[in-house]
Amino acid sequence: MTATSSPPRHPVLVIMGVSGAGKTTVAGILAAQLGWDNAEGDDLHPLANVVKMSAGVPLTDQDRRPWLDQVAAWIRSHAEAGVPGIITCSALKRSYRDQLAGDNVVFVHLSGSADLIGRRLTERTNHYMPATLLASQIAVLEPPQTDENTLSVLAERPPAEIAAEIIRRLELTPEPDHQKPSYSSPA
Repeated sequence: MTATSSPPRHPVLVIMGVSGAGKTTVAGILAAQLGWDNAEGDDLHPLANVVKMSAGVPLTDQDRRPWLDQVAAWIRSHAEAGVPGIITCSALKRSYRDQLAGDNVVFVHLSGSADLIGRRLTERTNHYMPATLLASQIAVLEPPQTDENTLSVLAERPPAEIAAEIIRRLELTPEPDHQKPSYSSPA
């Protein structure tokens, strides 16, 4: 974020970055601590996109258009209702972020080395995005610029530390009963 900007009162955070950067994990931690709505952007992909990525074929701008429309609709519905929320979306290109941007939208870019993210992708199970597509995502990535409402965070630390940094830097307030995980004893 720019030094002169401050976080909006009811922000919608778009946790962005290449596949394997930790978007889903960090978003889940943030949502639990803040008590905010959370959506997994990958779940909004049309089936044709999932099939294509599963086969190791990179998506085109045309492939991404209906998906970005769905992500934008989720963001817009929260922003218009004044409800804070968190959604994951790679948002690799400036044009994609421009489509998703709004007064209450803050992009949180999780960035990391290709080696780290590549290792994460090869260790990940139950996801359709193969590690072989990482190079295409890195090639497409247009890192956020200073004129975008973006906070950049290194993804090389544990997810809880990343979430804590985001909360601190955006001056967000965790829900009192969401600050620490609660555990119940086994019955």
